[in-house]
Amino acid sequence: MRSTLVCFLLMGNFLVSNGQKQKINKPLQRQIEELIKGFTGDIGIYVKDLRTNKIASINADTIFPTASMVKIPILTGVMDKINKGELQYHQTLTYKDSLLYAGVDILGSFKNNEQIELSKVIMLMLTMSDNTASLWLQSLAGGGKRINEILESLGFKNTRVNSRTPEREINRTQYGWGQTTPYEMVSLFEKIYRGEIISDSSSQRMLRLMGRDYWDEEAISQIPSIIFVAAKSGAVDESRSETLLVMAPKNPYIFSICTKNNKDTSWKENNEAWVLTRKISKLLWEHFGKK
Repeated sequence: MRSTLVCFLLMGNFLVSNGQKQKINKPLQRQIEELIKGFTGDIGIYVKDLRTNKIASINADTIFPTASMVKIPILTGVMDKINKGELQYHQTLTYKDSLLYAGVDILGSFKNNEQIELSKVIMLMLTMSDNTASLWLQSLAGGGKRINEILESLGFKNTRVNSRTPEREINRTQYGWGQTTPYEMVSLFEKIYRGEIISDSSSQRMLRLMGRDYWDEEAISQIPSIIFVAAKSGAVDESRSETLLVMAPKNPYIFSICTKNNKDTSWKENNEAWVLTRKISKLLWEHFGKK
């Protein structure tokens, strides 16, 4: 059994994460640590209270596969192009069979030369996690290399696009399409929330787009439907991860749960990582949402 906890530096009530000193919510930290005991895989968690800035953190600077969470960095690249006038949100695009990524995607069912608005391709990437749409948008954003340059300019050291990106082949072999840390995913969501990605208007549009997730049966399922949630999940056989911004009325919060090397690779509702994700999300809602 793999250990779910690695050593991290504690100084009194503070945790030093990514070079920043942050105050720990000690009761919440203990509850999360208790919940994850016995998990048969590697797990990282970062929770941030947007009212008090207190956190809970486990392996928050460890690198994990993004799987489909990489679509938020891709969105960032697309929004940068739109902000610069190099793409138009409602411009018409022409689908080509060469864009097909084999699977069950909606966009992949299009006929050659069918037309679709860029805004709808973005919707398919985020709402349905459509991989054909996502790879098309990655290309339209200038490719993984350009997206990574934007991420670096925003201060992200570990969040990167690997697939179809020059000089990222070794990383792709290890992490797949993309890589990140729980801390950096929460930081990316927080920057969007605070209007700091590309521009305030771009961030607002990104947040609206991220609030239309079809995949709502895991972490999102534990939050009342009347609460706005911006989210992105990612899943491959040995990795299940989610990041959520939850606009609890009195105490909004963001959390990221990342896993890898999971022993349970099943795709059923009772997959160990998904069960644990629902439990953690429920704990967090009861902690923040019911205040």
